[in-house]
Amino acid sequence: MANTFSLILVLVTLVTGVVWALEKFVWSKKRKQALMSAEEQTKTGLSQDLAAKIHPQPWWVENSVSIFPVIAFVLVLRSFIYEPFQIPSGSMMPTLLVGDFILVEKFSYGIKDPVFQSKLIETGEPQRGDIAVFKYPPQPNIDYIKRVVGLPGDTIRYTEDKKICVQAAGSSTCEPVAQFDAKQSPFYQDGIPLIEATEKLGPVEHNVLINPLRRDNVQAYQPRAFRNEWVVPEGEYFMMGDNRDNSADSRYWGFVPEANFVGKATAIWISFEFDRDADSALPSWIPTGVRFNRIGGIK
Repeated sequence: MANTFSLILVLVTLVTGVVWALEKFVWSKKRKQALMSAEEQTKTGLSQDLAAKIHPQPWWVENSVSIFPVIAFVLVLRSFIYEPFQIPSGSMMPTLLVGDFILVEKFSYGIKDPVFQSKLIETGEPQRGDIAVFKYPPQPNIDYIKRVVGLPGDTIRYTEDKKICVQAAGSSTCEPVAQFDAKQSPFYQDGIPLIEATEKLGPVEHNVLINPLRRDNVQAYQPRAFRNEWVVPEGEYFMMGDNRDNSADSRYWGFVPEANFVGKATAIWISFEFDRDADSALPSWIPTGVRFNRIGGIK
């Protein structure tokens, strides 16, 4: 859907841009010449009403000239700078909640063309701890959002007590990711109160949620995993959700190629609540409130 919208946006910008250029450099000059010729044939000159009727500007030209700057601005903003996304699930709780609307920095991982997503300019690479939007590898038409845990060449271990151990490329030791101050959170899963713990990936410190009664489904791990260990191939990344027991991520469907990355999540620009009773007459998509306290940067 996102790719289709990008293609439509590019086509509309191209068509209106061509019309704008023809109007500015060709058609408007021809109308002006025709108007001057008509005035030369009269001694009293042309009234404004009569002048407007001689070679008038077609409505579709007028509309194209009006909307081209707006469409071009939207195309540049959405394709190369920032794009808005909505959080549809709880896999990134407690960092991101359902109803959060976020801004994704498109230029963080390279400037790409808006249609084929080919990288045009190198600007950076995903870093450990980043929250990134990417094309879901099994279905690239779907956008996913997870946290970058493993970089190319890393060895990732996920222990039975649900802690991450990262052995960076070129290192001989596996460094545990610090988890401390575990406490009961206000979040529940299937009626079970979740445990909230602090984790640090690279320079990024953030909170994760753990279901204390749920064991990890090791049998569902990707075939390339040796039990609970993954070696990240070159050019690919290992992604995980912060809601560890409610996240379909690289543990289950594999690594994310660098080409799939859309951008880095940087801020929440608005956050809606959808707490409505099942018997409510209003549609479920209508917000019940705004969480102003969530607006701001993301870590």
